[in-house]
Amino acid sequence: MHIVLVGLNHRSAPVELRERLAFRREQLPDALARLRRDVGLREAAILSTCNRVEIYAGVPVLDGAITRLQEFLSRHSGVVLPQLVERLYSYTEPQSIHHLFSVTSGLDSMVLGEGEILHQVKHAYEWARDSGATGKALNALFQRALNAAKAVRTQTAIGRGGTSIGTVAVELAEKIFGHLSGAVVLLIGAGKVGELTLKRLAARGVRQARIMNRSPERAASLACGYGAIPVALGELGVQLLDVDIVISSTSAEGCVLDRQAVAGAMRGRQQRPLCLVDLGVPRNVDPAAGALENVYLFNVDDLQGLVAHAHEERRQAVHDSTAIIDQKVERFLAWHRREFELEPCVL
Repeated sequence: MHIVLVGLNHRSAPVELRERLAFRREQLPDALARLRRDVGLREAAILSTCNRVEIYAGVPVLDGAITRLQEFLSRHSGVVLPQLVERLYSYTEPQSIHHLFSVTSGLDSMVLGEGEILHQVKHAYEWARDSGATGKALNALFQRALNAAKAVRTQTAIGRGGTSIGTVAVELAEKIFGHLSGAVVLLIGAGKVGELTLKRLAARGVRQARIMNRSPERAASLACGYGAIPVALGELGVQLLDVDIVISSTSAEGCVLDRQAVAGAMRGRQQRPLCLVDLGVPRNVDPAAGALENVYLFNVDDLQGLVAHAHEERRQAVHDSTAIIDQKVERFLAWHRREFELEPCVL
């Protein structure tokens, strides 16, 4: 059984393209079924986050598998194949294995050493497994990748300090507003990224944080833990008149904030500056809103410039982490060759 990977990430494609390829949670069972039925994969898993979309596949033979996966992504996204292929990367083992281990450990993230990706990979694996799309090869691959990531995080300094996209968003807000203790912040989305962002806001002294989510119970529960105020989704227009910063991290299919809503709010605010940080993929905020006067809109790709300093601090941790990953990959490859009677390959 060969292990194949086809995907793109924040380095190979801009957010405008990544959002077209993204898979929502409710789309995964059908997508995984089609990968096995129509593409001919024996096993499959889809990892779709704000920074990457990757398909991991188990196939008995490599012949044409990568091309079929590229065509599948082209149909899913509506992006013509020649335009899409130039942005995709495609690996077979051992590169496909090494890539997943590195991704899960936070070494391939926009924010080096981020912790969210470990949970995202775990969920991607669980959803594929629960859909009956994984088998002997991918079960072992993902379990060992998760094990390697835990070893990296416990044995190196890769995860120390601020290592989440939410942390970077808060640092960006501080650069614009200075100390955030007097700022009013609205957080849209109460998922893992939203929770980590709220935690960082609390640590930075924000005393007026508000949170909204499509599940009011989830918003109330999260707000209670951090001294924030839950607000209903229907109050978004009212909230825009009052807050200084909006940080959005939902998985909504369409825009949560369109240009018209922001323009109306700016008139009511008498053009008082508004900072919008859009961490969603697909994007939560209409890009056209960024052209409005006194509106400062940033998406996930805009945050990359703030990441360099954190990367420099973790350079030694990367060296240590890579050594752990290389060892774990070699062990998996040895198992993989024995189980599937494949010829040895060299990293």
